[in-house]
Amino acid sequence: HVQLVESGGGLVQAGDSRRLACAASGSTFSTWVWGWFLQVPGKERDFVAAIRWSNDETYYADGVKGRFAISRDSIKNTVYLSMSSLRPEDTAVYYCAADTHCYGSGCYESISEYDYWGRGTRVTVSS
Repeated sequence: HVQLVESGGGLVQAGDSRRLACAASGSTFSTWVWGWFLQVPGKERDFVAAIRWSNDETYYADGVKGRFAISRDSIKNTVYLSMSSLRPEDTAVYYCAADTHCYGSGCYESISEYDYWGRGTRVTVSS
């Protein structure tokens, strides 16, 4: 069984930076795609960023491209989401997820494609 645990959330001021981490335990494989999603109260979960572990290819939502960066550490088996120039509208619970079979077009941004999820970490950006 695979477990994902997010960390790094908290209260920050607008313009600040923060790095979220997703530590994976269990049997994971280099063929998987890893993603970050966000969710605010009363809204559906939205795609933020993803990384294909095998070749380090990354994908980003339009609203975060240039400000957020997803990366991985193979030794620590951890995926990171580095956030900069944070805005109040970035306030949300951020979830880490793993997709074991990401083959179709845009599969990395589809919630239904992901097989494992963490419990989330809350990021609050004050003005």
